[in-house]
Amino acid sequence: MKLKTLNRKADYIGISGSVLCIIHCLITPILLVSSSFLTNDTVRFGYLSLDYLFIGVNIVAVYFATRHFTTPAVKACLWFFLTVFAVAIVLEDVNEAFEYLGYAASLGLVLTHLTNIRLHRLRHTH
Repeated sequence: MKLKTLNRKADYIGISGSVLCIIHCLITPILLVSSSFLTNDTVRFGYLSLDYLFIGVNIVAVYFATRHFTTPAVKACLWFFLTVFAVAIVLEDVNEAFEYLGYAASLGLVLTHLTNIRLHRLRHTH
């Protein structure tokens, strides 16, 4: 994927990564409780390590979304929500509150990426 295309699609990649993470986080407890398939430690490790993949996807998305043509406020919000998201995901096993903080940060990333898309469209139509 060309760098220019990645810059243009970064917000969409970030939204997709955040929404998939929310779905993953909501479904995991249900699957762990209801499925004997996930009792195998190797499968559980592979499935739960998706958290780190979502952190990586969001890092790339925020980096490219904030490289060009964004307001300082949107840039600060994206990096803030990304930092909170990453910390919450890493610490979610320490306390249940981090899980909810991760949901909130993921939602914050989605909303800020949507704001960034809207600002881009407004800037290019005027």
